[in-house]
Amino acid sequence: MTTTEPSPPRPGQADPSALHGLAGYSGLELIRAISDRKAPPPNIATLLGMNLTEVDEGRVVFTLDAKPEFSNPLGTVHGGIHATLLDSAMGCAVHTTLPAGVGYTTLELKVNYVRAVSLDAGTLTCVGEVIHVGGRVATAEGRVTDAAGRLLAHATTTCMLFR
Repeated sequence: MTTTEPSPPRPGQADPSALHGLAGYSGLELIRAISDRKAPPPNIATLLGMNLTEVDEGRVVFTLDAKPEFSNPLGTVHGGIHATLLDSAMGCAVHTTLPAGVGYTTLELKVNYVRAVSLDAGTLTCVGEVIHVGGRVATAEGRVTDAAGRLLAHATTTCMLFR
């Protein structure tokens, strides 16, 4: 019988060993460590070029530059980009309120698209803010704006907490 080496992480699969030293971190400490580049960003952030620019308890801000790779058949930024940005910001905002060892997952995501976004729109900014954190469920809201401050999309989420 031969032994095989563990396979390296695939694209899109986080390297769990990179987070071992952060096991006792609260959600706020972990998100700040990612923002300060002391912990690796989630692979989705790397893939899309998302930047975590502000972190406070119950609030995070991501930025993302619109680019041609994000186009839909109509030649504008695909709505899935907005949804991913909003889901990430709102989820991370919830995460900042959780103690060490508590996880979460998105149960529901409701996105309202306000206007089409051109591929040369520049930097998009997404703010995620917590509305409520309970024993088993948390809710948050998010807004995506363009460089001129115009609202592009807004959303709410419900997250299930794993205590």
